[in-house]
Amino acid sequence: MNSMQIRRTGITVAAAVLLPFSLAACSDASGDAKAAPAAAGDAARAGESTRGDAMTMDQPFGPACAGVPKEGAGSFDGMAKDPVATAASNNPALSTLVAAVKRAGLVDTLNNAKEITVFAPTNDAFAKIPKADLDKVLADKATLTKILTYHVVGRRLTPEQLGNGSFETLEKGMVTTKGSGEAYTVNGTAGVVCGNVKTANANVYIVDTVLMPK
Repeated sequence: MNSMQIRRTGITVAAAVLLPFSLAACSDASGDAKAAPAAAGDAARAGESTRGDAMTMDQPFGPACAGVPKEGAGSFDGMAKDPVATAASNNPALSTLVAAVKRAGLVDTLNNAKEITVFAPTNDAFAKIPKADLDKVLADKATLTKILTYHVVGRRLTPEQLGNGSFETLEKGMVTTKGSGEAYTVNGTAGVVCGNVKTANANVYIVDTVLMPK
């Protein structure tokens, strides 16, 4: 075999050896190219999930929220535009509370307050009080004012802060809160039935029992 044949044979063998590796490299590169968009898609979906969870945590929660109108001044969007006493007046489930606030002369006090939290008893909460006792309280402005201001904390409270909290009220007494997720109680007896409702100047937690100062 002459030198020319040897060189041709060497080139042929080298090509046979290197070709599979070249094809494998191309295949890997193609796989990487496909994997990159998939990874990017996973990251995007994870980001959307995180944003969705954050939005959910900031929304009103609780069984009584289903009774809030979907549109108009009494809806969650509508209440967010009004100060708290005005917003409450647009919610039919809080009509007894609103009447009590008017009798106590606290409408302007609540509407002009900055960044507060209101634990707002429903009509059913007031109905738990014997009528004779409730009428007596409603007729006594000093006592009524004491009870109503006991439902107000001088700063906005988030659901997370209610997990195990103790807060001074405008009445100067203390309320305690416990719970997690969408289940919270105030003073161990009042359950939050619709929480984290936003108004222009307050966070509102609608409760199923009237709170009584000690």
